[in-house]
Formats: sequence, structure tokens, C-alpha cells
Amino acid sequence: MERSPHLVSGGSYAFLVAGLGVALVAATAFAIGVGTVAVPVDQVLAVISGHLSGDTGGLDPLVDQIVWDFRTPRVLLAAVAGAGLSLAGLCLQTLVRNPLADPYVFGVSAGASLGAVIALTAGAGAVAAVGVAGSAFVGSLLSLLLVFAMAQRGGRLLGSSLVLAGVALAYLGNALTGYIQLQADPSELRGVMFWLLGSVAGASWSSLTVPFAATAVTAAVLATRLRPMNALATGDDTAAGLGVDVNRLRVLLLVASSLLTAAVVSSAGGIGFVGLIVPHAVRLVVGPDHRRVLPVSLLSGAVFLVLVDLVTRTVERPNEMPVGIVTAVLGAPFFLVLLRGRKRVPR
Repeated sequence: MERSPHLVSGGSYAFLVAGLGVALVAATAFAIGVGTVAVPVDQVLAVISGHLSGDTGGLDPLVDQIVWDFRTPRVLLAAVAGAGLSLAGLCLQTLVRNPLADPYVFGVSAGASLGAVIALTAGAGAVAAVGVAGSAFVGSLLSLLLVFAMAQRGGRLLGSSLVLAGVALAYLGNALTGYIQLQADPSELRGVMFWLLGSVAGASWSSLTVPFAATAVTAAVLATRLRPMNALATGDDTAAGLGVDVNRLRVLLLVASSLLTAAVVSSAGGIGFVGLIVPHAVRLVVGPDHRRVLPVSLLSGAVFLVLVDLVTRTVERPNEMPVGIVTAVLGAPFFLVLLRGRKRVPR
């Protein structure tokens, strides 16, 4: 792992985590209130507290519907998607010991997109009955199994083989997706493209279940493996010398990153670069210790995508842009800066 100076250390780390928690709550409340119909923050809090306490009798029905049924699931899905993709990026960057690694490098996003496009264009067939989210999840899992199959050598997972297998599957998935789009009805193409570029516009309470469960469970599991992850970041030989089962940890990180990406893509579409930007930026601030990086990455990713979604629906109001466009505009320059920085490092 590339070493970076510690901008935040000691007691200031606790203030950083607390500040990010406050920022997430404030950004969420503000984002829920912003839209075609503006809702003051105090009314937003009143609606949310009313539903949490079960006392909704005194709420304005229109405001209640706008806040609770439409905007709150959308903003929460953005937060969960940002946290999940950031955690997936953290897993991959640790797995291959490269800050340029991204959840989409292993072809999982391409597989999910292929499954979703098939569902979107299948009409009333059996695939359409599964739904867009279900088809995307199946496509991502099939991509994961193929990556596993192609990257194994003698029962071990090789980092270089993982990357090559993922790139090959990504090209194949993108080619098949493009072919299906060419065969689709022109009236379906706008919805397909909007989904492929990522969006939380159609979020509902039910769409939160899969990405929230995947992110929560994965974070809980990884919280018990932070010291081995620190050891793996120093090299396979060093980690093995410290008693870490390197191959088992690699499998855990690959499964975790792939399932997180699948869960997010199945609910919010193809949102790129979040897993690249957030974990690496967090390491620049708090250092390489995963015990510090994990909590800050989760909170930072959530805040980041809530704010990005807010931008997508306010810049061209009443129209809105796909989330993936904004993350790509921010992520591509960040990627190029990282790449140029790595070229300057003497070998």
C-alpha cells in the first residue's frame, strides 16, 4: 500500500469521526428538504420523528408523502450506496495493494448491468418477472463466479489473474450490453441509459434492504479482520509470517467487494469511481491503518454520494442527471492525478 502522511492523528481522529457523523445527519436532512417542493428542515425532522414514534396524526398529508415516501428512501439509498461502494473499494485496494483499484475492475458491474438491461428490455418474459434488481444481482454473481474460476491456480487466487479476468469479463459484458441496446425498442433506451449511469431516483423503502444488509454485514465481518488486512497490505510474505491465512483473506476480500458492488448496482445502477476516490482520499487523511480507514470510509462515502445526488437533481432543475455522470466527472481527474503520482515514484 502506498504510504501517505497522516493529516489526522491522535485525539483529532475522534473529532473527525464525530464531525462526519454530524455532517451525514445534516446533509441527509437538508437533501430530503430540497426538491421541486421545498420542505423546511424542521418539517423534515417532524415527519421522520413522527413515523419513528408512530405518531403521524398531526402531519400534513402532502408533506408526509413527499418526505417519507419519496425523498427519505432516495437520500438513504444514496448514503448506503456511497458507504457500500467505498467499503468495496477499500477491500479491493487492500486485496491488490494498489490505490488505483476500483470495485468495477473485476467485471462485477458489467455483469450486473448486463442482467439489468436484459430485464429492462425483456418485456413480460421470465427474466422481466425477476425484476431489474434481481437480474442485476444474478448477473453480478455469475461474473464473480467466472472471475473465481479463471483466477485460481492450484487452489490459490492470484492478484494478476484476478485483474485480467475482471477486465476480460468487463469487456465481454459491455459488448453484450451494447448489442442488446441495439436490439431494444427506442422508447426503452432512455431508461436503460439512465440506469446504466446510476440513479437513486426510483428508490423505495424495499430497495434499501439488500444494499443496507450487505453493507452492514460486510462491515461487521471486516471489523474482525482489520489487523490481518493491515498485515496483508505490507505483502504476502510478511502477512504469512505473522500467521495470516493469505489465501483465505484474499477470498474474503474478493467476495466482500463483489457482493457489495452487486448489491449497490442492483438497486442504484452503475455508479462509478466512488470506490476509487473515497478510500484513497481517506488514507491520505488518516493513514493506512484499516482500524481508522474503515469507519471514516463508510461515513465519507455516505456523505459524498448524498451530496452528489443533491447536485444531480438541482443543477438542471426540474430535470436531473444520472449520478454516475457527476461521479465520473469528479473521479476521472482524481484517477489521472493518482496515475501521474505513481509514475513519479522511483522504482
